[in-house]
Amino acid sequence: MAASIREKQTAALKRMLNFNTPPLKNTTAEPVWKVLIYDRFGQDIISPLLSVKELRDMGITLHLLLHSDRDPIPDVPAIYFVMPTEENIDRICQDLRNQLYESYYLNFISAISRSKLEDIASAALAANAVNQVTKVFDQYLNFITLEDDMFVLCNQNKEQISYHAINKPDIMDTDMEVIMDTIVDSLFCFFVTLGAVPIIRCPRGNAAEMVAVKLDKKLRENLRDARNSLFTGDTMGAGQFSFQRPLFVLADRNLDLATPLHHTWTYQALIHDVLDFHLNRVTLEESLGSEAGARPKKKTKKSYDLTAADQFWQKHKGSPFPEVAESVQEELDKYRAQEDEVKRLKSIMGLEGEDEGAISMLSDNTAKLTSAVSSLPELLEKKRLIDLHTNVATAVLDHIKSRKLDVYFEYEEKLMSKSTLDKSLLDIITDPDAGTPEDKMRLFLIFYITAQQPPSEGDLEQYKKALIDAGCDLSPLNYIKQWKAFTKMATTPANYGNSGVKPMGLFSRVMNTGSQFVMEGVKNLVLKQHNLPVTRILDNLMDMKSNPETDDYRYFDPKMLRGSESSIPRNKNPFQEAIVFVVGGGNYIEYQNLVDYTKAKQGKRVMYGCSELFSAAQFMKQLSQLGQK
Repeated sequence: MAASIREKQTAALKRMLNFNTPPLKNTTAEPVWKVLIYDRFGQDIISPLLSVKELRDMGITLHLLLHSDRDPIPDVPAIYFVMPTEENIDRICQDLRNQLYESYYLNFISAISRSKLEDIASAALAANAVNQVTKVFDQYLNFITLEDDMFVLCNQNKEQISYHAINKPDIMDTDMEVIMDTIVDSLFCFFVTLGAVPIIRCPRGNAAEMVAVKLDKKLRENLRDARNSLFTGDTMGAGQFSFQRPLFVLADRNLDLATPLHHTWTYQALIHDVLDFHLNRVTLEESLGSEAGARPKKKTKKSYDLTAADQFWQKHKGSPFPEVAESVQEELDKYRAQEDEVKRLKSIMGLEGEDEGAISMLSDNTAKLTSAVSSLPELLEKKRLIDLHTNVATAVLDHIKSRKLDVYFEYEEKLMSKSTLDKSLLDIITDPDAGTPEDKMRLFLIFYITAQQPPSEGDLEQYKKALIDAGCDLSPLNYIKQWKAFTKMATTPANYGNSGVKPMGLFSRVMNTGSQFVMEGVKNLVLKQHNLPVTRILDNLMDMKSNPETDDYRYFDPKMLRGSESSIPRNKNPFQEAIVFVVGGGNYIEYQNLVDYTKAKQGKRVMYGCSELFSAAQFMKQLSQLGQK
């Protein structure tokens, strides 16, 4: 199997931290000690991929932000990993003048322009530091990898390429060009790192098409100069995707506005929806322990990294929440049993010689105890992960219970799959105990977006009054009404498949008395597999199916010398590998849906990317800005 994008980007970073030479395998040599200087963009790219311990193992003794106050460390090399912005170049020139380090390895996240390179050269000359600037590299790493098969374009300044920025009614053409160029620059970096030139497909007449045209042009220009192309030599060698080129499907967020608003039921997506979770780190507010009867002490913030090394997370991030709660409890029970076994063996070993039974057990138990003690570090790590997931799952469960999120999830699934509803929408909106004003607004927007016929003016006024009484901000509805009128979506709302959910009986095992998770009152809903609009479009294009939804999609092949628009899809074989990218923002619900799709389609491989990863609350905020009169 070809290397994942996470492995490829991590390998590129390790090579950079090794002074842009491949790390030597199986050597016990001491690493060269060095400092790493990055800007916020560089920090965001590195933090989901390399831990502080891994950086230290590679000889990074200090990692500092470029614009922080830094003391000179004259006998140490410095590796810079920054965007080639005006401010960053000025600061690097200042570092050269101040003679901060022994040598400078300058790595730019995106390609640096000729004029900025000349600015550095002039500063190095003036500071008499030409010999100290050892290497200057364009790294083409301007994207953030969060999973083996998931990436986002940026975390810093994401409002500049957000859904709101692209869909503002008063946007100037020049501003739109800047947004498109920013997105294309990152996508180009992604394909350079992947080492593959894709076949591009996109719908007509929206931002996705603008990105496709520009990306095709940029890839084509790079391929034209064979000697300097970034897609020849070792980038195309080991670990390449496969002999077949990947399909790159560009989708526009406007294709499906209901999914980003949907209340979800899987672990990773729920964490992103209800907790503070970004760049694979979740931050919880925890109360510091207080004495019985005393007032609770102040709250403290605690962060946890949810990493690829955490097996429980890898196994359960896409599972429905009730399954996760049960599994945390099972892991805890297993851990306690192992802990009790170690304690039991210790007590037997400590017995005096009177008990002959104990003496005869000694030799047998010595081996057992040695094995138990040697597994202690593993046991402690297991305990740390169980505590982590207990705390995170408990925080999620508090939200589910206090906001009745299971009720919202079930109702929205029925709306999206056109199933029969067991209670009226007004009942939920007017129920003071069901959810926050934002939950109610999200539910109503999904109803409005997915309705075959928009509600009559009289009904709409009644809903609006109920929403205002519930404390809702109606700005997002103003925008969705305009959007629906503009796209004429009213006639053909996106099809969400026959999804629905199956309610199961109440929790069985989780209900035991020693459980951390008392799930009473929460429905145990089991998901039924269905394809969301983005997944369905990908499926049509990967399998070359004829479908009115995708028959009109444009086709680009950057390897074709002439303008490739004339090229009818020449490839008649289904694609095995594809990347879906959503212009205007994405979410973990779509990502999980694609993961489930690839599991069902064994042998296929799909990656998911988006210009920004937003929670429903962040998306609501953007809709609200767009809908303000």
